[in-house]
Amino acid sequence: MAAKIDSHFTSQVKTILNKVYGRSVLKDSLLERAISFYENQPFNQNKLDKLQQRIVELETQKDDDNVKRHIEKIERDYRDFKQELKLESNERHKFLYTLCKDIIDLCEGSTFKDSVRKSAQLLGTIQLLSPTEGKRVAEANERSKPLYKAVLSLRLLDQLFIANEVCVQDQYVQQVLEGVDSEQFQDLKSLDKEKYKSLIEDIKIPFLMASLIQDIGHFHPEAQKIVCGPDGTLDPFRTLKVEERKALLQVNYRETIKFLVDGIGVPLYIGNSKADRDKFNVSEHRKLVFIKHLLKNAISPKQGIGNVLKVPQIYASIILSTKSSYNYKLLPKVYQALNQNAERGTICQVAVDTLRQITGDFPQGYGVTYIPTDSDGKKGEHYEYAIVTQLYPENPKHPVCRMATRGLTFIAHGQDIVIKDGINLYNTDTAKEFATISKDRLNEILEKLASNYQERKKLDLLPRCWHANDYFGMRNHQKLWNKTS
Repeated sequence: MAAKIDSHFTSQVKTILNKVYGRSVLKDSLLERAISFYENQPFNQNKLDKLQQRIVELETQKDDDNVKRHIEKIERDYRDFKQELKLESNERHKFLYTLCKDIIDLCEGSTFKDSVRKSAQLLGTIQLLSPTEGKRVAEANERSKPLYKAVLSLRLLDQLFIANEVCVQDQYVQQVLEGVDSEQFQDLKSLDKEKYKSLIEDIKIPFLMASLIQDIGHFHPEAQKIVCGPDGTLDPFRTLKVEERKALLQVNYRETIKFLVDGIGVPLYIGNSKADRDKFNVSEHRKLVFIKHLLKNAISPKQGIGNVLKVPQIYASIILSTKSSYNYKLLPKVYQALNQNAERGTICQVAVDTLRQITGDFPQGYGVTYIPTDSDGKKGEHYEYAIVTQLYPENPKHPVCRMATRGLTFIAHGQDIVIKDGINLYNTDTAKEFATISKDRLNEILEKLASNYQERKKLDLLPRCWHANDYFGMRNHQKLWNKTS
Protein backbone atom coordinates (compact mmCIF):
# COMPACT_ATOMS: atom_id res chain seq x y z
CA MET A 1 0.00 0.00 0.00
CA ALA A 2 1.39 3.41 -1.02
CA ALA A 3 2.22 5.80 1.79
CA LYS A 4 -0.15 8.72 2.25
CA ILE A 5 1.51 11.94 1.14
CA ASP A 6 -0.76 14.33 3.02
CA SER A 7 -2.27 14.48 6.46
CA HIS A 8 -6.00 13.78 6.71
CA PHE A 9 -6.79 17.48 7.13
CA THR A 10 -4.67 18.53 4.15
CA SER A 11 -6.39 15.89 2.02
CA GLN A 12 -9.78 17.23 3.10
CA VAL A 13 -8.76 20.77 2.13
CA LYS A 14 -7.54 19.61 -1.28
CA THR A 15 -10.81 17.77 -1.85
CA ILE A 16 -12.87 20.85 -1.03
CA LEU A 17 -10.67 23.08 -3.20
CA ASN A 18 -11.33 20.70 -6.08
CA LYS A 19 -15.06 20.70 -5.38
CA VAL A 20 -15.19 24.50 -5.41
CA TYR A 21 -13.13 25.63 -8.40
CA GLY A 22 -11.46 22.44 -9.57
CA ARG A 23 -11.24 21.40 -13.21
CA SER A 24 -11.47 17.74 -14.20
CA VAL A 25 -12.87 15.42 -16.84
CA LEU A 26 -15.83 14.78 -14.54
CA LYS A 27 -16.83 18.47 -14.73
CA ASP A 28 -18.45 18.20 -11.32
CA SER A 29 -17.03 21.13 -9.34
CA LEU A 30 -19.14 24.15 -8.44
CA LEU A 31 -17.31 26.15 -11.10
CA GLU A 32 -17.81 23.53 -13.80
CA ARG A 33 -21.49 23.18 -12.91
CA ALA A 34 -21.86 26.94 -13.31
CA ILE A 35 -20.03 26.91 -16.65
CA SER A 36 -22.29 24.09 -17.85
CA PHE A 37 -25.36 26.05 -16.71
CA TYR A 38 -24.19 29.13 -18.61
CA GLU A 39 -23.47 27.11 -21.74
CA ASN A 40 -26.87 25.40 -21.73
CA GLN A 41 -28.92 28.36 -20.58
CA PRO A 42 -29.49 30.01 -24.01
CA PHE A 43 -30.63 26.67 -25.47
CA ASN A 44 -32.96 25.99 -22.53
CA GLN A 45 -34.45 29.47 -22.64
CA ASN A 46 -34.90 29.25 -26.39
CA LYS A 47 -36.74 25.95 -26.03
CA LEU A 48 -39.07 27.38 -23.37
CA ASP A 49 -39.71 30.52 -25.44
CA LYS A 50 -40.57 28.48 -28.53
CA LEU A 51 -42.99 26.28 -26.62
CA GLN A 52 -44.69 29.34 -25.13
CA GLN A 53 -44.79 31.06 -28.49
CA ARG A 54 -46.41 28.00 -30.06
CA ILE A 55 -49.06 27.94 -27.33
CA VAL A 56 -49.86 31.62 -27.96
CA GLU A 57 -50.12 30.98 -31.70
CA LEU A 58 -52.49 28.05 -31.19
CA GLU A 59 -54.63 29.85 -28.60
CA THR A 60 -56.41 31.70 -31.42
CA GLN A 61 -57.64 28.39 -32.85
CA LYS A 62 -58.48 26.55 -29.65
CA ASP A 63 -62.10 25.96 -30.62
CA ASP A 64 -60.77 23.11 -32.72
CA ASP A 65 -60.51 19.90 -30.63
CA ASN A 66 -57.34 18.81 -32.39
CA VAL A 67 -55.76 22.16 -31.64
CA LYS A 68 -56.88 21.89 -28.01
CA ARG A 69 -55.18 18.52 -27.69
CA HIS A 70 -52.11 19.94 -29.35
CA ILE A 71 -52.04 22.86 -26.90
CA GLU A 72 -52.39 20.44 -23.99
CA LYS A 73 -49.45 18.42 -25.29
CA ILE A 74 -47.26 21.50 -25.71
CA GLU A 75 -48.24 22.74 -22.24
CA ARG A 76 -47.33 19.32 -20.86
CA ASP A 77 -43.98 19.45 -22.69
CA TYR A 78 -43.41 22.92 -21.27
CA ARG A 79 -44.18 21.79 -17.70
CA ASP A 80 -42.04 18.67 -18.08
CA PHE A 81 -39.09 20.65 -19.36
CA LYS A 82 -39.49 23.22 -16.56
CA GLN A 83 -39.55 20.35 -14.09
CA GLU A 84 -36.44 18.86 -15.67
CA LEU A 85 -34.65 22.19 -15.26
CA LYS A 86 -35.92 22.44 -11.68
CA LEU A 87 -34.48 19.01 -10.88
CA GLU A 88 -31.15 20.11 -12.34
CA SER A 89 -31.10 23.26 -10.22
CA ASN A 90 -32.13 21.19 -7.19
CA GLU A 91 -29.15 18.93 -7.80
CA ARG A 92 -26.84 21.96 -7.99
CA HIS A 93 -28.34 23.33 -4.78
CA LYS A 94 -27.81 20.01 -3.06
CA PHE A 95 -24.18 19.96 -4.21
CA LEU A 96 -23.54 23.54 -3.04
CA TYR A 97 -25.32 22.96 0.27
CA THR A 98 -23.30 19.79 0.95
CA LEU A 99 -20.12 21.62 0.03
CA CYS A 100 -20.96 24.38 2.51
CA LYS A 101 -21.65 21.81 5.21
CA ASP A 102 -18.25 20.26 4.54
CA ILE A 103 -16.63 23.67 4.90
CA ILE A 104 -18.54 24.27 8.14
CA ASP A 105 -17.24 20.94 9.45
CA LEU A 106 -13.68 21.99 8.68
CA CYS A 107 -13.77 25.49 10.14
CA GLU A 108 -16.48 25.56 12.83
CA GLY A 109 -15.71 24.05 16.21
CA SER A 110 -17.67 23.38 19.36
CA THR A 111 -16.66 26.79 20.76
CA PHE A 112 -15.69 30.15 19.32
CA LYS A 113 -12.06 29.48 20.26
CA ASP A 114 -12.13 26.12 18.50
CA SER A 115 -13.62 27.69 15.37
CA VAL A 116 -10.79 30.22 15.36
CA ARG A 117 -8.18 27.46 15.64
CA LYS A 118 -9.76 25.33 12.92
CA SER A 119 -10.10 28.33 10.61
CA ALA A 120 -6.45 29.25 11.13
CA GLN A 121 -5.52 25.73 10.10
CA LEU A 122 -7.75 25.84 7.03
CA LEU A 123 -6.52 29.26 5.89
CA GLY A 124 -2.90 28.35 6.60
CA THR A 125 -3.23 25.09 4.71
CA ILE A 126 -4.66 26.88 1.66
CA GLN A 127 -1.75 29.35 1.70
CA LEU A 128 0.84 26.60 2.13
CA LEU A 129 -0.67 24.55 -0.69
CA SER A 130 -0.57 27.57 -3.00
CA PRO A 131 2.61 28.13 -5.01
CA THR A 132 4.25 31.47 -4.24
CA GLU A 133 6.64 31.49 -7.19
CA GLY A 134 6.59 30.32 -10.79
CA LYS A 135 4.06 30.09 -13.60
CA ARG A 136 1.28 28.37 -11.67
CA VAL A 137 0.66 31.09 -9.08
CA ALA A 138 -2.27 32.83 -10.80
CA GLU A 139 -4.03 29.63 -11.79
CA ALA A 140 -3.64 28.08 -8.32
CA ASN A 141 -4.71 31.26 -6.54
CA GLU A 142 -7.82 31.56 -8.69
CA ARG A 143 -8.79 28.07 -7.57
CA SER A 144 -8.04 28.70 -3.88
CA LYS A 145 -9.48 32.18 -3.47
CA PRO A 146 -13.24 31.39 -3.15
CA LEU A 147 -12.75 28.97 -0.26
CA TYR A 148 -10.23 31.25 1.44
CA LYS A 149 -12.48 34.31 1.41
CA ALA A 150 -15.53 32.25 2.35
CA VAL A 151 -13.86 31.06 5.56
CA LEU A 152 -12.67 34.58 6.34
CA SER A 153 -16.20 35.91 5.88
CA LEU A 154 -17.46 33.54 8.60
CA ARG A 155 -14.81 34.67 11.04
CA LEU A 156 -15.46 38.32 10.22
CA LEU A 157 -19.20 37.79 10.66
CA ASP A 158 -18.61 36.26 14.09
CA GLN A 159 -16.39 39.05 15.34
CA LEU A 160 -18.61 41.83 14.01
CA PHE A 161 -21.61 40.24 15.70
CA ILE A 162 -19.72 39.81 18.97
CA ALA A 163 -18.73 43.48 18.85
CA ASN A 164 -22.30 44.44 17.87
CA GLU A 165 -21.03 46.50 14.95
CA VAL A 166 -23.40 48.39 12.71
CA CYS A 167 -22.50 46.50 9.54
CA VAL A 168 -24.08 43.28 10.83
CA GLN A 169 -27.20 44.93 12.23
CA ASP A 170 -29.11 43.52 9.30
CA GLN A 171 -32.83 42.85 9.70
CA TYR A 172 -32.63 39.23 8.57
CA VAL A 173 -29.62 38.44 10.80
CA GLN A 174 -31.26 40.17 13.76
CA GLN A 175 -34.44 38.12 13.28
CA VAL A 176 -32.59 34.81 13.13
CA LEU A 177 -30.43 35.65 16.16
CA GLU A 178 -33.11 37.41 18.16
CA GLY A 179 -32.36 37.21 21.86
CA VAL A 180 -28.73 36.16 21.37
CA ASP A 181 -26.16 38.54 22.84
CA SER A 182 -22.46 38.64 22.02
CA GLU A 183 -21.47 36.57 25.03
CA GLN A 184 -24.00 33.83 24.29
CA PHE A 185 -22.98 33.88 20.64
CA GLN A 186 -19.51 32.58 21.44
CA ASP A 187 -20.87 29.45 23.14
CA LEU A 188 -24.15 29.14 21.26
CA LYS A 189 -23.54 25.52 20.29
CA SER A 190 -23.56 24.39 23.91
CA LEU A 191 -26.08 26.94 25.20
CA ASP A 192 -28.85 26.65 22.61
CA LYS A 193 -28.56 23.88 20.03
CA GLU A 194 -31.67 24.98 18.12
CA LYS A 195 -30.48 28.56 17.85
CA TYR A 196 -27.04 27.36 16.81
CA LYS A 197 -28.59 25.18 14.12
CA SER A 198 -30.47 28.22 12.87
CA LEU A 199 -27.25 30.26 12.89
CA ILE A 200 -25.59 27.65 10.67
CA GLU A 201 -28.52 26.89 8.38
CA ASP A 202 -30.05 30.35 8.02
CA ILE A 203 -27.00 32.62 8.22
CA LYS A 204 -23.64 30.90 7.85
CA ILE A 205 -24.49 28.59 4.97
CA PRO A 206 -26.12 31.45 3.01
CA PHE A 207 -22.97 33.50 3.68
CA LEU A 208 -20.80 30.67 2.42
CA MET A 209 -22.98 30.22 -0.66
CA ALA A 210 -22.81 33.93 -1.43
CA SER A 211 -19.06 34.02 -0.97
CA LEU A 212 -18.40 30.91 -3.05
CA ILE A 213 -20.43 32.12 -6.02
CA GLN A 214 -19.54 35.82 -5.68
CA ASP A 215 -17.31 35.80 -8.76
CA ILE A 216 -18.78 32.86 -10.64
CA GLY A 217 -20.29 35.18 -13.25
CA HIS A 218 -16.72 35.75 -14.49
CA PHE A 219 -17.06 32.41 -16.22
CA HIS A 220 -20.11 33.32 -18.26
CA PRO A 221 -19.20 33.34 -21.99
CA GLU A 222 -19.80 37.10 -22.20
CA ALA A 223 -17.45 37.71 -19.27
CA GLN A 224 -14.86 35.36 -20.72
CA LYS A 225 -14.83 37.41 -23.92
CA ILE A 226 -13.82 40.41 -21.83
CA VAL A 227 -11.28 38.44 -19.80
CA CYS A 228 -9.70 36.42 -22.62
CA GLY A 229 -10.57 38.62 -25.60
CA PRO A 230 -13.05 37.80 -28.40
CA ASP A 231 -10.73 35.16 -29.85
CA GLY A 232 -9.62 33.82 -26.46
CA THR A 233 -5.95 34.66 -26.92
CA LEU A 234 -5.45 37.27 -24.19
CA ASP A 235 -3.96 36.50 -20.79
CA PRO A 236 -6.97 36.05 -18.48
CA PHE A 237 -4.90 37.25 -15.52
CA ARG A 238 -3.77 40.52 -17.07
CA THR A 239 -4.72 43.86 -15.53
CA LEU A 240 -7.93 44.96 -17.23
CA LYS A 241 -8.54 48.43 -18.60
CA VAL A 242 -11.04 50.54 -16.65
CA GLU A 243 -13.85 50.07 -19.19
CA GLU A 244 -13.17 46.31 -19.38
CA ARG A 245 -13.28 46.06 -15.61
CA LYS A 246 -16.57 47.97 -15.42
CA ALA A 247 -18.11 45.74 -18.08
CA LEU A 248 -16.84 42.62 -16.32
CA LEU A 249 -18.27 43.71 -12.97
CA GLN A 250 -21.68 44.26 -14.57
CA VAL A 251 -21.69 40.90 -16.35
CA ASN A 252 -20.39 39.13 -13.26
CA TYR A 253 -23.12 40.51 -11.00
CA ARG A 254 -25.91 39.89 -13.51
CA GLU A 255 -24.83 36.34 -14.28
CA THR A 256 -23.98 35.45 -10.69
CA ILE A 257 -27.52 36.41 -9.70
CA LYS A 258 -28.86 34.42 -12.65
CA PHE A 259 -26.89 31.37 -11.55
CA LEU A 260 -28.14 31.86 -7.99
CA VAL A 261 -31.81 32.23 -8.92
CA ASP A 262 -32.13 29.91 -11.92
CA GLY A 263 -29.10 27.67 -11.56
CA ILE A 264 -29.41 26.95 -7.83
CA GLY A 265 -32.70 28.40 -6.66
CA VAL A 266 -34.77 27.06 -3.80
CA PRO A 267 -34.45 23.33 -3.03
CA LEU A 268 -37.38 20.98 -3.46
CA TYR A 269 -39.25 19.92 -0.35
CA ILE A 270 -39.20 16.20 0.39
CA GLY A 271 -42.17 14.96 2.39
CA ASN A 272 -45.96 14.78 2.49
CA SER A 273 -46.97 17.51 4.92
CA LYS A 274 -48.43 20.59 3.25
CA ALA A 275 -47.86 22.68 6.38
CA ASP A 276 -44.21 21.60 6.56
CA ARG A 277 -43.78 22.19 2.85
CA ASP A 278 -45.17 25.71 3.09
CA LYS A 279 -42.94 26.47 6.06
CA PHE A 280 -39.94 24.99 4.23
CA ASN A 281 -40.60 26.99 1.08
CA VAL A 282 -40.97 30.26 2.99
CA SER A 283 -37.73 29.61 4.90
CA GLU A 284 -35.76 28.65 1.79
CA HIS A 285 -37.10 31.60 -0.17
CA ARG A 286 -36.01 33.95 2.63
CA LYS A 287 -32.51 32.47 2.47
CA LEU A 288 -32.38 32.95 -1.28
CA VAL A 289 -33.47 36.58 -0.92
CA PHE A 290 -30.82 37.04 1.78
CA ILE A 291 -28.04 35.63 -0.44
CA LYS A 292 -29.19 37.91 -3.24
CA HIS A 293 -29.14 40.85 -0.82
CA LEU A 294 -25.61 39.95 0.31
CA LEU A 295 -24.32 39.80 -3.26
CA LYS A 296 -25.97 43.08 -4.18
CA ASN A 297 -24.79 44.89 -1.06
CA ALA A 298 -21.25 43.58 -1.50
CA ILE A 299 -20.82 45.61 -4.70
CA SER A 300 -20.54 48.83 -2.72
CA PRO A 301 -21.29 47.95 0.89
CA LYS A 302 -20.43 51.29 2.57
CA GLN A 303 -21.64 50.51 6.13
CA GLY A 304 -23.80 47.52 5.18
CA ILE A 305 -23.65 43.77 5.66
CA GLY A 306 -22.02 43.36 2.25
CA ASN A 307 -18.75 44.25 4.00
CA VAL A 308 -18.70 40.73 5.40
CA LEU A 309 -18.23 39.51 1.82
CA LYS A 310 -16.41 42.46 0.29
CA VAL A 311 -13.63 42.99 2.83
CA PRO A 312 -12.48 39.33 2.75
CA GLN A 313 -12.83 39.43 -1.04
CA ILE A 314 -10.36 42.32 -1.29
CA TYR A 315 -8.07 40.72 1.29
CA ALA A 316 -8.04 37.40 -0.56
CA SER A 317 -7.51 39.11 -3.92
CA ILE A 318 -4.18 40.37 -2.56
CA ILE A 319 -3.09 37.38 -0.48
CA LEU A 320 -4.01 35.01 -3.30
CA SER A 321 -3.51 37.43 -6.16
CA THR A 322 -3.86 36.29 -9.75
CA LYS A 323 -2.00 39.30 -11.13
CA SER A 324 1.52 39.27 -12.57
CA SER A 325 2.41 41.86 -9.93
CA TYR A 326 1.95 39.21 -7.20
CA ASN A 327 4.83 39.40 -4.75
CA TYR A 328 4.88 37.09 -1.74
CA LYS A 329 7.18 39.47 0.12
CA LEU A 330 4.54 42.21 0.04
CA LEU A 331 1.64 40.18 1.47
CA PRO A 332 1.99 41.59 5.01
CA LYS A 333 1.22 45.03 3.55
CA VAL A 334 -2.29 43.88 2.59
CA TYR A 335 -4.01 46.31 4.95
CA GLN A 336 -2.59 49.31 3.13
CA ALA A 337 -4.91 48.49 0.22
CA LEU A 338 -7.87 47.73 2.49
CA ASN A 339 -7.44 50.98 4.40
CA GLN A 340 -7.30 52.92 1.13
CA ASN A 341 -10.62 51.37 0.12
CA ALA A 342 -12.09 52.30 3.49
CA GLU A 343 -10.80 55.87 3.17
CA ARG A 344 -12.59 56.13 -0.18
CA GLY A 345 -15.78 55.08 1.60
CA THR A 346 -16.42 51.98 -0.51
CA ILE A 347 -16.04 49.65 2.46
CA CYS A 348 -16.44 50.05 6.20
CA GLN A 349 -13.33 50.92 8.21
CA VAL A 350 -14.69 49.00 11.19
CA ALA A 351 -14.91 45.83 9.07
CA VAL A 352 -11.32 46.37 7.88
CA ASP A 353 -10.06 46.94 11.42
CA THR A 354 -11.98 43.89 12.62
CA LEU A 355 -10.48 41.68 9.94
CA ARG A 356 -7.02 42.96 10.88
CA GLN A 357 -7.78 42.12 14.51
CA ILE A 358 -8.54 38.57 13.35
CA THR A 359 -5.71 37.98 10.88
CA GLY A 360 -2.98 40.36 11.99
CA ASP A 361 -0.68 41.75 9.32
CA PHE A 362 0.90 38.41 8.46
CA PRO A 363 -1.44 35.98 6.68
CA GLN A 364 -1.91 32.44 7.93
CA GLY A 365 0.73 30.10 6.55
CA TYR A 366 3.18 32.92 5.86
CA GLY A 367 6.86 32.11 6.25
CA VAL A 368 8.50 34.38 8.83
CA THR A 369 12.25 34.70 9.42
CA TYR A 370 13.29 35.77 12.89
CA ILE A 371 16.32 36.13 15.14
CA PRO A 372 16.15 33.76 18.10
CA THR A 373 16.94 35.07 21.57
CA ASP A 374 18.40 33.32 24.59
CA SER A 375 16.87 33.24 28.07
CA ASP A 376 18.34 36.67 28.79
CA GLY A 377 16.77 38.12 25.65
CA LYS A 378 20.10 38.35 23.84
CA LYS A 379 19.78 37.97 20.07
CA GLY A 380 21.63 35.16 18.33
CA GLU A 381 23.90 35.52 15.32
CA HIS A 382 21.65 33.55 13.02
CA TYR A 383 18.03 33.50 11.97
CA GLU A 384 15.39 30.78 12.07
CA TYR A 385 12.23 29.97 10.13
CA ALA A 386 8.67 29.98 11.47
CA ILE A 387 5.17 29.83 9.99
CA VAL A 388 2.16 31.96 10.99
CA THR A 389 -0.35 29.54 12.50
CA GLN A 390 -2.75 31.49 14.70
CA LEU A 391 -5.45 34.10 14.27
CA TYR A 392 -6.13 36.90 16.74
CA PRO A 393 -2.55 37.95 17.55
CA GLU A 394 -2.44 40.32 20.53
CA ASN A 395 -0.62 42.81 18.32
CA PRO A 396 -1.34 42.66 14.57
CA LYS A 397 2.34 43.33 13.87
CA HIS A 398 3.45 40.40 16.03
CA PRO A 399 2.41 37.12 14.35
CA VAL A 400 1.88 33.99 16.41
CA CYS A 401 3.92 31.30 14.69
CA ARG A 402 5.08 27.72 14.91
CA MET A 403 8.85 27.24 14.71
CA ALA A 404 9.92 25.40 11.56
CA THR A 405 13.65 25.29 12.34
CA ARG A 406 15.74 25.04 15.46
CA GLY A 407 19.48 25.55 15.36
CA LEU A 408 19.21 25.95 11.57
CA THR A 409 17.71 22.47 11.24
CA PHE A 410 14.17 21.84 9.98
CA ILE A 411 11.93 20.31 12.62
CA ALA A 412 8.48 18.76 12.57
CA HIS A 413 7.38 19.57 16.11
CA GLY A 414 8.26 23.17 16.87
CA GLN A 415 6.99 25.36 19.67
CA ASP A 416 4.70 28.36 19.31
CA ILE A 417 6.36 31.75 19.32
CA VAL A 418 5.16 35.35 19.16
CA ILE A 419 7.51 37.10 16.76
CA LYS A 420 7.80 40.73 17.76
CA ASP A 421 9.14 43.55 15.60
CA GLY A 422 12.54 43.49 17.27
CA ILE A 423 13.32 39.95 16.11
CA ASN A 424 11.27 39.80 12.88
CA LEU A 425 13.48 40.22 9.82
CA TYR A 426 10.44 41.53 7.94
CA ASN A 427 10.89 44.66 10.03
CA THR A 428 13.27 46.99 8.20
CA ASP A 429 15.09 48.19 11.32
CA THR A 430 15.61 44.63 12.55
CA ALA A 431 16.92 43.58 9.15
CA LYS A 432 19.32 46.55 9.04
CA GLU A 433 20.62 45.72 12.48
CA PHE A 434 21.13 42.07 11.55
CA ALA A 435 22.82 43.03 8.27
CA THR A 436 25.97 43.92 10.21
CA ILE A 437 26.69 40.18 10.44
CA SER A 438 29.42 39.12 8.03
CA LYS A 439 28.60 37.85 4.56
CA ASP A 440 30.47 34.63 5.28
CA ARG A 441 28.27 33.96 8.29
CA LEU A 442 25.11 34.66 6.26
CA ASN A 443 26.32 32.25 3.58
CA GLU A 444 27.00 29.69 6.27
CA ILE A 445 23.41 30.01 7.52
CA LEU A 446 22.06 29.67 3.99
CA GLU A 447 24.09 26.53 3.43
CA LYS A 448 22.37 24.88 6.36
CA LEU A 449 18.85 25.97 5.41
CA ALA A 450 19.02 25.42 1.64
CA SER A 451 19.12 21.84 0.43
CA ASN A 452 21.37 22.47 -2.56
CA TYR A 453 23.48 25.10 -4.27
CA GLN A 454 20.87 25.87 -6.93
CA GLU A 455 18.29 26.60 -4.25
CA ARG A 456 20.81 28.75 -2.38
CA LYS A 457 21.44 30.86 -5.45
CA LYS A 458 17.75 31.84 -5.55
CA LEU A 459 17.54 32.81 -1.89
CA ASP A 460 18.30 36.21 -0.42
CA LEU A 461 21.36 36.33 1.76
CA LEU A 462 19.26 38.17 4.32
CA PRO A 463 15.72 36.84 3.83
CA ARG A 464 12.87 39.04 5.04
CA CYS A 465 10.54 36.03 4.79
CA TRP A 466 10.69 32.47 3.45
CA HIS A 467 8.62 30.30 1.13
CA ALA A 468 7.32 27.46 3.27
CA ASN A 469 5.51 25.42 0.58
CA ASP A 470 8.23 22.79 0.14
CA TYR A 471 8.50 22.37 3.89
CA PHE A 472 4.73 21.85 4.12
CA GLY A 473 4.87 19.34 1.27
CA MET A 474 6.11 16.72 3.73
CA ARG A 475 3.31 15.06 5.66
CA ASN A 476 5.26 15.25 8.89
CA HIS A 477 5.39 19.03 8.56
CA GLN A 478 1.62 19.39 8.20
CA LYS A 479 1.05 19.15 11.94
CA LEU A 480 1.68 22.84 12.53
CA TRP A 481 -1.57 23.23 14.43
CA ASN A 482 -1.20 20.25 16.74
CA LYS A 483 -1.01 21.12 20.41
CA THR A 484 2.53 21.51 21.69
CA SER A 485 3.53 19.74 24.85
